[in-house]
Parts: sequence; C-alpha cells; structure tokens
Amino acid sequence: MAAYESFAEVYDLFMDNVPYDVWKDNLLGILARYKITEGLVAELGCGTGKMTRRLAESGYDMIGIDNSYEMLGIAMEHPAEGILYLCQDMRAFELYGTVAAVVSVCDSMNYIVEYADLVEVIRLVNNYLDPGGIFVFDLNTPYKYRSQLADNTFAENREQGSFIWENTFDETTGINEYDLTLYIQDEEDPDYFMRFEEVHYQRAYEIEAIKKALREGGMDLLEILDADTMTPVLEETERIYVIAREVGKKRG
Repeated sequence: MAAYESFAEVYDLFMDNVPYDVWKDNLLGILARYKITEGLVAELGCGTGKMTRRLAESGYDMIGIDNSYEMLGIAMEHPAEGILYLCQDMRAFELYGTVAAVVSVCDSMNYIVEYADLVEVIRLVNNYLDPGGIFVFDLNTPYKYRSQLADNTFAENREQGSFIWENTFDETTGINEYDLTLYIQDEEDPDYFMRFEEVHYQRAYEIEAIKKALREGGMDLLEILDADTMTPVLEETERIYVIAREVGKKRG
C-alpha cells in the first residue's frame, strides 16, 4: 500500500503532539527575516493542511501540494480560506506562476530517497520562485535516524485507533524504513477495528550532500539551523531547517 493511503484517516489523531504553532512561528520568523511578509507561498508535502491553514491565517496566499489524494481530501474538509490544493508529486510539480517562497515541514523532504530527485525538487523550486524568493524546508538528521529511531519499535493506542511502528535504519544506504500496522475504528461499528499495513521510506541526508544538491539545483544556501532551538547545528541536532535563495533571475 502506498504511503499515507490508510494512515491519512488517523494522521491528525496520531500527530496531535506535533508543535505546529511553534513551527509556524519559526517559519514566520524566517520569512520575515528575508523580507517575505506577504504574497503567494507554496507548501510541499502539505498533508492534511495543518501548516498551510496556519500560514494562510497569518496573511499569506497559500498553495498546498501533496501527492496523496487521501491527505488532501482531509485538508479540503476544512474551510479553504482561499487555499489552492494541488495533488502533485513534488518531484514534478507545476505551478501557474512564481511564488514568494516555498516551504516544507514535517520531514517531507526526507521522503525524497534518491539524490537525483532531491536535486530535481530544488531545481523546480528555484524555477518557480520570485526573484529573491526563498525555500525553507526541514529534514530529520542522520543523528536522529541513527540514535533515536534506529531499529526500535514504537506503539501507541488511542480510542479511535492504534499503531505499531517497526523502524529499521540502514547505515550504509541511509534509508530508514517505517513498517506501520494500523488499527482504525470503523465509523459504523465502533467495536470493530480495521487492520491496515503501510511501509514508508525516508533518507538521511548529510549536510554536505544537502549543500551539494542545492548547488546542483541552482540555489544559494543562506543558512542551516537546528529546527528545535533555531541556533547553529550541533552533533546531537535531530531536525534542521535549510534556507536557500533562488538564483538565476534578475533582481528588481
């Protein structure tokens, strides 16, 4: 089963501990620092639209892009507030024009497991940015995969569903495999739980590989920050923000 087909039904349930408001404030601070306080912003891997809606409420005109019909279906159950949702693969996304910024959170970029595809995503982002526009994305670090997720098993039980997550990290390839078993409560019969299985793959990218991909994709690296502290990256950093600027267009 493709990633997020059945998990989409309970994604927000199990992600209720994610500090979206903190992440929103971090993104707003980054965008403001680079003088992008209004305009059109696209989010890659927008999922159920939790960050998309927050940024729209903060005054940006939002485009949410995701390749899961199921996740976007849930996003569109919420008041749209003018948000345009597109079901597209970020490796081949198309926009109608340029945008002031592109953002991506919740380790969506780690799902790009092929280095060449990472470069292509960056190239596309650069192509669709306004002159001086920026790309802000987060990534789980190799340290997190290696020391926190590793070969561990995680489980969580809720009234509406539960999951068992068996994690495997391959140090040689840098590929992290999530084997998910989901038990989702049936809406018509609350005593009945349906069982689903999904496999997700992510890749751990070293910082030097990210820098190289940005150069090959035609973008200038501005800074890389610890996404939890908004300070310089340390050896124990688990998640990073990468901020890059478009190049190749005439500045006004």
